[in-house]
Amino acid sequence: MFSDKSLVCADCGADFVFTAGEQEFHASKGFTQEPRRCPDCRRARKGGPAGGGAPREGGFRSGPAVERTLYTATCAACGKEAKVPFEPRNGRPVYCRDCFQPQPRGDFG
Repeated sequence: MFSDKSLVCADCGADFVFTAGEQEFHASKGFTQEPRRCPDCRRARKGGPAGGGAPREGGFRSGPAVERTLYTATCAACGKEAKVPFEPRNGRPVYCRDCFQPQPRGDFG
């Protein structure tokens, strides 16, 4: 049904192979046009790293999640310890998960 095709990259002019497997994948997704760029130029255009794992449409990424730093603070409402993903500032209240609700903005001290 599908067989490997040799194509020429529209960006760099290099020959690249559009494999039968890639063609089958494209057809299953409803794509009707052959790729115009070689894999390296596609990666460069998307701004991704050479090993893949570039952010995809919709904000999804492949690869390991980035570890967030959590900071310890004291809840301004109940006094319990709270872990938050931002560095607390002096004079600004921080709330634990149980107490957090949109607080009215105003004078913080």
